[in-house]
Amino acid sequence: TFGKKMDRPAEDPLALLDEIEEVLGMQPVPMNWPIGEGNSFQGVFDRRSERVYLYDRTVHNQTISPETITTLDDPRIQAGLSNSQFEELQTNIMLLDELAAFDLDAVLRGEQTAVYYGSALTNFGVQLFLDDFVEFAPGPDAYPSDIGDIDPYQPEFSGFVFKIQANMNPRHRDSVAFLRICSGRFERNITVKHPRSGKAIKLSRPYKFFAESREVVDEAYAGDIIGLPGSRYFGIGDTISTGSNFNFAPIPRFPAEHFARLVNLDVSKQKQFQKGLEQLTTEGAMQVLYEADAQRRDPILAVVGVLQFEVVEARLLDEYGVMTRREMLPHQLSRWVEGPEAQIELLPWRYSMMKTVDENGRLVALFSSPHELNFYAEKYPDITFRGIA
Repeated sequence: TFGKKMDRPAEDPLALLDEIEEVLGMQPVPMNWPIGEGNSFQGVFDRRSERVYLYDRTVHNQTISPETITTLDDPRIQAGLSNSQFEELQTNIMLLDELAAFDLDAVLRGEQTAVYYGSALTNFGVQLFLDDFVEFAPGPDAYPSDIGDIDPYQPEFSGFVFKIQANMNPRHRDSVAFLRICSGRFERNITVKHPRSGKAIKLSRPYKFFAESREVVDEAYAGDIIGLPGSRYFGIGDTISTGSNFNFAPIPRFPAEHFARLVNLDVSKQKQFQKGLEQLTTEGAMQVLYEADAQRRDPILAVVGVLQFEVVEARLLDEYGVMTRREMLPHQLSRWVEGPEAQIELLPWRYSMMKTVDENGRLVALFSSPHELNFYAEKYPDITFRGIA
């Protein structure tokens, strides 16, 4: 946990610890302590090393603040604080020793959180946080697959795609597949197997990302995350490897609970509209359905949370120049329909139980309530209503 605005008027650090415990439900353990706040912010006291990292303000906060390492008895610290502030600092540092000690096992169990203070705007204190994060973070663990757990230390390279992000570089409209390496050693220009497509793919432009910066990766290992730009073959959950063909355990997906038609308000931008929907669907931002046997072909968006609608609308406008209108539907849940065709034809399709198809042509029923779903599931036992395809 990082208190990021100590160079601005801030909440009392002790009160912040109480808030962290209340909101996160974890015991906070300060790893450093702020010296002053706002205009009197002098830096942070590192509790483990008992060193002080002094904060130097930069012009308009446009550059990274340099860090000067000293000790708590440095006269510059007291000079920047009032007598009462300095006495309060000394008292608080002594009080911290009465709090629970840092317990790495408790952190890994999610029972404790290490707390740091600094200034995110000028990157002050961020390196201290990152250094400890690297030190404390657990190593890679075995990952389940359909042939058993994959040992991270086995020599064969393997990994899976957990995220796809479009338009990270708006000038090139590139799509980046983010890959978590699960075993072995990755090398640039490596050729991998892609079981879903059956293709062999050469990975020639891998990147690592930190905020807005990206660097070419020549090698990476289990636990690392790399980005693969322009990877049109990949979908979320895809496995790639250099060894035997297998698939990692699927990434959990949650059934949609909110549905809305999305209307393109500018027919001259239909191509951009379809391209945007296709890309956002690939990213997993939503599912796209179409009402079956209907003249109206406006897409129906299916999402877990209402905020996803706003994200889709904003990205279509910002990235593809397409203005849209949302028309909410009353349905509360969707189910993929499987079973004997003769039985499916007997289903009494109506507005409260809408007949739709997904992008792969699979039949999907939208229900207005769980009660309605349960009613039809009991009435038609030969039909399977799946929450996730």
